[in-house]
Amino acid sequence: MRRGSVISFNCVDSSLSSLKNCQSYINTGMDIATKVAFDLVENCNDVEEVNSMESVMLEYAAMDRELNHYMQAVEATVHQIKRDKPENIPDLKDLVKKKFTALESKNDDSDLRRNEKYIHFMEQLKRMRKQFGHHSDTDANESIEQIDEDIAVTQSQMNFICPITQMEMQKPVRNKVCGHTYEEEAILKIIQRRENQKKKACCPKIGCSHLDVKRSDLVPDEALKRAIDSQNKQTRPMP
Repeated sequence: MRRGSVISFNCVDSSLSSLKNCQSYINTGMDIATKVAFDLVENCNDVEEVNSMESVMLEYAAMDRELNHYMQAVEATVHQIKRDKPENIPDLKDLVKKKFTALESKNDDSDLRRNEKYIHFMEQLKRMRKQFGHHSDTDANESIEQIDEDIAVTQSQMNFICPITQMEMQKPVRNKVCGHTYEEEAILKIIQRRENQKKKACCPKIGCSHLDVKRSDLVPDEALKRAIDSQNKQTRPMP
């Protein structure tokens, strides 16, 4: 019996690994939808099409939530059996289904808008609209306003210079904690150097009080990158 249960759990581990691969496909889909929405804003600002991309992001967020709940149900079931050590192994499928249903019963639409990639999408979309001078009176714009306003947005002009290299950024990343942006390679080198010294990396922006910059805090700043590219196209001399 014990030997059989080990085999069953090995199969469960393999299934969980496959589900995590599915999660990576969802993340890829959300990245593609984000880029499509930004292209629309930059090139034509078709409000209806941009709104449809927001709907796509919410659908992906729903799939991500469902997948997470299923993996949680499986992991909780395995933990329960290992803890209780029943004489006869119960129906794993039935146990997982019950736990999954319990998790899904607590679903709320607001959960989807708290998805990390969705939040990042809406923050960047807001920055894109500001940069390219687009405004919308639709529900999508109202939902943007609900997002935490403590993100770093530009005022009259965007700053394209990296506080580390003092050069125009080629691949900007934004710090989710303090809102400052840096050249990706430059900030990663600082983090790595400080890790080697067993110390924390401070935000290199003068006056910033954030004293522990982590890799996980950094997200690509697509809106800023597009703004830099747009300015360079405008200032590039005609052939």
